[in-house]
Amino acid sequence: MPPRSTAADNEELRAPNVWLMMLEGRAPWEFAATIAASPWLRKLPRGDGHSVLVFPGLGANDLSTVPLRRLLDHLGYDSHPWGQGFNFGPRTGVLRQCNEQVRALYAERRQPVSLIGWSLGGLYAREVAKELPDHARCVITLGTPFTGHPRATNAWRFYEMLSGQSSQDTVPFEQLRRAPPVPTTSIYSRSDGIVAWQCSLNEPGPLAENIEVHASHVGMAMNPLALWAVADRLAQKPGQWQPFDASGGRRWFFNATPPGPDGATASAP
Repeated sequence: MPPRSTAADNEELRAPNVWLMMLEGRAPWEFAATIAASPWLRKLPRGDGHSVLVFPGLGANDLSTVPLRRLLDHLGYDSHPWGQGFNFGPRTGVLRQCNEQVRALYAERRQPVSLIGWSLGGLYAREVAKELPDHARCVITLGTPFTGHPRATNAWRFYEMLSGQSSQDTVPFEQLRRAPPVPTTSIYSRSDGIVAWQCSLNEPGPLAENIEVHASHVGMAMNPLALWAVADRLAQKPGQWQPFDASGGRRWFFNATPPGPDGATASAP
């Protein structure tokens, strides 16, 4: 179980070292592993048809989330891309459009929408769920740095270039540490070569959990273990949320921290 990191501790974090950055080269192998594991992944629990909105990472577009969305569609979910082109960071109007899309999906099926975000895309997923908690069924993030200083990543220069914002401005990031009031899962990797893994840890809360997988940052949304964890989280019925079970044979592939200081189980609102 990873140690609990405080906000103050995370301010002192450094970006992953050069060796971890070099390990990002394994992403194509993770995609190949997912293709090889397709028969196994396709036997995961069937979805109930609810809508799932998927947000891409920094500098990426909806093409990057195709493998994940195809799996979700096969499992019986109604997956949707974010539809805003390349993710250039929190520019004016981006979050508003995300909220509008969630409202539209909610109105279409009259049921809450699950939100999945890869890297920076996870920040949108979390913030949308905070602003529209009645419209969000759950939030799942993949390698998302929602705590700690932005420079505890190896993408801060890229972020500044694309967003036009300074990574020294930490004021907006203070609110990002707070988890949404809906079931929230952070999937992270200690061998992430882009984001310091401590920046992806939810603080204790009855509906917040962390699941560790062996994955690169660039390949996380194409990693078979991460995809398995995503499908497991989405398969839960509304109002019956339970933390991820990493016992038994799963302990060889996953490490999970139980949510909340008052026990390991909780019900969604």
